[in-house]
Amino acid sequence: MKGPQDTVPFHPYYTVKDMFYLSCFVILYAYLVFFNPNLLGHPINYAPANPIQTPEDIVPEWYFLPFYAILRSIPNKLIGVLALFASLITLLFVSWLDTSHVRSARFRPSTSSSSGSWWWT
Repeated sequence: MKGPQDTVPFHPYYTVKDMFYLSCFVILYAYLVFFNPNLLGHPINYAPANPIQTPEDIVPEWYFLPFYAILRSIPNKLIGVLALFASLITLLFVSWLDTSHVRSARFRPSTSSSSGSWWWT
């Protein structure tokens, strides 16, 4: 049985500890904001804008990369856009691909193993 000698009280131990780290973060953040705001900036942000030409090294955010790869891999723009929308429409039909009568995740391991049920024990 756990007694008072086995525990640490939440206050003041954790609150003082959290306030210490919060104040360290605020000091570092204030230094970056007020004294050195360009320290973590990317140099491409300081290049003069050219409205005629798109920069070579622009890439989309990570969650758009598969669709960006689809558009870049197909040279015909119309077919590329159709393939992009086909990939999005395919996601709508994923829920109907599962035809198993067992709906529990207990019998569906994330990786199949040849030894069988080693993870059920």
